[in-house]
Amino acid sequence: MEILWFCLVALMLAVYVILDGFDLGAGIVHFLVGRTAEERRLVLRTVGPVWDGNEVWLLAAGGTLYCAFPGLYASSFSGFYLPLMMVLWLLILRGLSIEFRNHAHSAMGRQLGDVVFAFASTLLAVFLGAALGNVMRGVPLDHSGSFFLPLWTDFQPGAQPGILDWYTVLVGVLALATLAQHGALWVALKTEAPLEDRARRLAGLLWYFVAGWTLLLAHVTLRIQPQLRANLAAHPWGYAFPGLALAALVALRCFLAFRKSRLAFLSSCAYIAGMLSSAAFGLFPYVLPSNSDPRLGLTVWNTAAASHGLRVALTWWIPGMILVMGYFLFVYRHFAGKVQAGNDGY
Repeated sequence: MEILWFCLVALMLAVYVILDGFDLGAGIVHFLVGRTAEERRLVLRTVGPVWDGNEVWLLAAGGTLYCAFPGLYASSFSGFYLPLMMVLWLLILRGLSIEFRNHAHSAMGRQLGDVVFAFASTLLAVFLGAALGNVMRGVPLDHSGSFFLPLWTDFQPGAQPGILDWYTVLVGVLALATLAQHGALWVALKTEAPLEDRARRLAGLLWYFVAGWTLLLAHVTLRIQPQLRANLAAHPWGYAFPGLALAALVALRCFLAFRKSRLAFLSSCAYIAGMLSSAAFGLFPYVLPSNSDPRLGLTVWNTAAASHGLRVALTWWIPGMILVMGYFLFVYRHFAGKVQAGNDGY
């Protein structure tokens, strides 16, 4: 049951990054593809009906984590208290900017909403990437499973690192570029020329950076996290996960060249899924490794709830997820197609 719940939590986090990732990405590229106020409004209309629903997956993943791995939940939410509060405020700012921009009666008010939307989206992408980098690198856990991290120390991933060091910054930069590309592909899928063409060109330029940075980060991560090397050596089938990410990158480039916006966006989804599944495979059985003593790391075995509780939780989780997936299928089918300029909403 512990392994099943590990996979379920990883799946929900991947779904969150894929879905909320494109509306974060739309915010990142907001000023890069939208040249006029009307074009920027169209960018907002591409995410307006779905952005708040996408964040449900983050809440659901947090609830699932608390239910299945309460030890990990307690340790990570106390040790990462500062960045979690910063992420919370950025989520609030982004939501406010989206919902209240259309109620501004002046051009300056709408411009302020656009700036806050782009600013919060950009910082959220960097912080979420840095959070993944902290998990991959490990944290200084003590014998009680507790730790504390300042925002930064000497920018070295040593025994007493900060939340930001050169490795977590590398991951944050890749997250920023990946979600910017993901968002540009979404905007290209949902809009028409000239906004569509501009977004597609931006995604094509970002592809070179994402591809090169992915190879660099893969090399660095293999040196930073020995558990990843050990898992690949013990289970060679695990190469399928990074293989999926690389194949999706190649396919993305081909679909962009042939102007297949839908297939290019789906390839971006597959790339994100491949990268996150590679991280989950590389860490297992750890859910939060120790960067000082591997024996102090938190695993699926020493942080999970009792087996009976996990079985009972599964009977509630399955129908809950069926309802959520039904809702998302309805919403995305109802708002399918290209967005058009109009007087209603955003």
